[in-house]
Amino acid sequence: MDNLQAYPQLVPVFQDIENIIGKDTYDMWLRPAAFEYAGTTLTISLPNQFWGKTIRERYQHIITDAFLKHLGAEITIVYNVAPQEPAPAVTSAKDVIAAAPEYFSQPAKPAAPAPLPAASNPFPTNLIPSFTFENFIEAPSNRFAYKAAEAAATNLGNRANNPLFIYSSPGLGKTHLMHAIGNKILQNNPNAQVLYMSGEEFVSEYIKALTNKSHDSFRQKCRTLDCFLVDDIQFIVGKAASEEEFFHTFNALFDKNKQIVFSSDRTPQQLELEERLSSRLLSGLPTEIKKPNLETRIAILRQKRNSINVDIGDDVLAFIAEGVQTNIRELEGSLLRLVAYCRMQGVTPTISIAKELLADILVSGNDLSINVNTIKKVVGKRFSIKMEDFNSKRKTQSIAWPRQIAMYLTTELTDLSLPEIGREFNRDHSTVVHARDVVKEKVEADPFFSAEINQLIMDIKAVDNK
Repeated sequence: MDNLQAYPQLVPVFQDIENIIGKDTYDMWLRPAAFEYAGTTLTISLPNQFWGKTIRERYQHIITDAFLKHLGAEITIVYNVAPQEPAPAVTSAKDVIAAAPEYFSQPAKPAAPAPLPAASNPFPTNLIPSFTFENFIEAPSNRFAYKAAEAAATNLGNRANNPLFIYSSPGLGKTHLMHAIGNKILQNNPNAQVLYMSGEEFVSEYIKALTNKSHDSFRQKCRTLDCFLVDDIQFIVGKAASEEEFFHTFNALFDKNKQIVFSSDRTPQQLELEERLSSRLLSGLPTEIKKPNLETRIAILRQKRNSINVDIGDDVLAFIAEGVQTNIRELEGSLLRLVAYCRMQGVTPTISIAKELLADILVSGNDLSINVNTIKKVVGKRFSIKMEDFNSKRKTQSIAWPRQIAMYLTTELTDLSLPEIGREFNRDHSTVVHARDVVKEKVEADPFFSAEINQLIMDIKAVDNK
């Protein structure tokens, strides 16, 4: 902890803080700070108000508790924040886009996706070579899907992950993972026959094949693959002839132990496919990609910053990540919009510029607030326990387990600090840490339990949005 060299007595204090909030979070928010400690006052020097607000609201209680625990001191925290330069006048979004249109187009596919040599594959794979596992940010929100995708790429056709079904809201990385699977397969075996296709393309090519009376060649193309990657399968739903063809294509590949990967913006149950096809999908491994948390969003922006080689501080990235919570596509688009504007103006990106330029995108901290009592009510209903049981001293498994789940969901769905969560459940923050870690481990290891947690989250959000 190089920022504590002048205060060796504080090292165990901040080691305890790091253990509580996690290394990634500590590295993000506290390691860059400078500390001064005199008497009972801890001064934290930070680059901007946003950084100070985050520490004050999320981690100040943890810091003061750690000082009391290790040094027996009731401390006062003072935030020393560097003054911000005023933002230059922001022109309209139309002007920004006109000045640098290359930043605002949809992510472009390579002009010619690299096909395999003609001897091994008679058609283009349609894979984007830059979409790999190596440049996909693995995080709690996508870890199960990421690991399942890796397994599918290295153990083709294994019943444990075949068919693999990846679902999420738009813009969270489904397509990236699908291309990563295909690219990994070809890296391991350049002679493998791999095809990536969207649901729309499947329908379009099938109709074209029927019109041209070339359906035999279409079937030969799709049914002799080693891996078939079908993105946005929801576009096949309701098109009877295409569903029928897709069902037989699925069977032909599945019976030969070939790998099949689908993606959708809905769960398999929500797709309303014909029953026999739906049961096929459900026989495999469904995995969900959830919205990334704050630290993951910052990591994504860091990777994007490095890939386009721009000079923009972590504080600005953190501000964008805090305010853009919908999907990765919009997150990266906001960064590119800021970069284009600052290049046009000849200025360095700052939080004040981002705040003004991205005002139409950024959400306030209250926009996505979820009430702890809502979490308790939904979890209590699911496990048939009373509201008062969440704060009681009873430790029977029938109460302790739902209480741990409620604590975990509160860490995931609210911005409350760990001590604040502890007070909501009449516990200390170490109990919250234990509950969070126990439930998180089970979520990552058990897909059925993960699905149950996801359902609870949807129920909580449905109540809180009423």
